[in-house]
Amino acid sequence: MTTLEERIQRLEDIEAIKQLKARYLHACDRKDIDGIRACFAEGPVMIDYGAVGKFEDREQLIAVFQEMAANTGVIDAHHGQNPQISISSSDEATGIWDLYFYQVNPDTQSVTQLAGFYRDKYSKVAGQWVIKETLFEVSSSFMANYEQQDLKVVFAGKAPGI
Repeated sequence: MTTLEERIQRLEDIEAIKQLKARYLHACDRKDIDGIRACFAEGPVMIDYGAVGKFEDREQLIAVFQEMAANTGVIDAHHGQNPQISISSSDEATGIWDLYFYQVNPDTQSVTQLAGFYRDKYSKVAGQWVIKETLFEVSSSFMANYEQQDLKVVFAGKAPGI
């Protein structure tokens, strides 16, 4: 039987993990490199974002993010939802999150809509939850180009994503 204190700690940990993921998605949208970095564990991590790449530490992810989005006019909107968080121990947890992603790229005159889900592993380090592993799987995507006022669908279905 769990104590009231243990149950409260579990709820506080779940909320802290929700806040962590929200900070990560918000940092991506705001192109906040330091904010993204702070969401991941230092040292070895496992990040598998499919077509975007696989990374063994957070700096590899940051480098690709800077190239693809941080220094461009790309507008991103990440919407994480339906969290399913399981606390494994006082310093380990897992989570599944749905993602709805929308992007407008004025340079290529394209729009992308993507849906999928994250499978995450979290660690508590020095009292703070961080992402230790994350895998993203695309469930659907829609890509279109726009010129002047015409919209041309390029792809609709399940694809590797952007």
